Amino acid sequence: MANIIGKNIKTLRVEMGLSQSNIAGFLNVDQSLISKVEKGERILSADMLEKLACLFGVSIDAIEGSAIEASSLSFAFRSSNLSAKDLETISAINRIALNSEYMAELLKG
Repeated sequence: MANIIGKNIKTLRVEMGLSQSNIAGFLNVDQSLISKVEKGERILSADMLEKLACLFGVSIDAIEGSAIEASSLSFAFRSSNLSAKDLETISAINRIALNSEYMAELLKG
């Protein structure tokens, strides 16, 4: 399972054009942990997985799934120097969008 999660995190990270250092700063961990997670050597806490899911605009189930799908919430970045604070803001916006999609599904019945 750790290998699948690590592979999916790397796929999503690369898809967003983020470095391991960007993700490490966002999670407030060392970059070497992100490297080990992507290699399947370490696992992240549930809280960290939730933060990454919001950042990437996907569900935790998608990160844990065998085949990650491109996020419908993805958008283009115009900066290569995103700070942890910038990523927090992106994560908050994605969380709102994900919650909105969830609420819409609930209203459908």
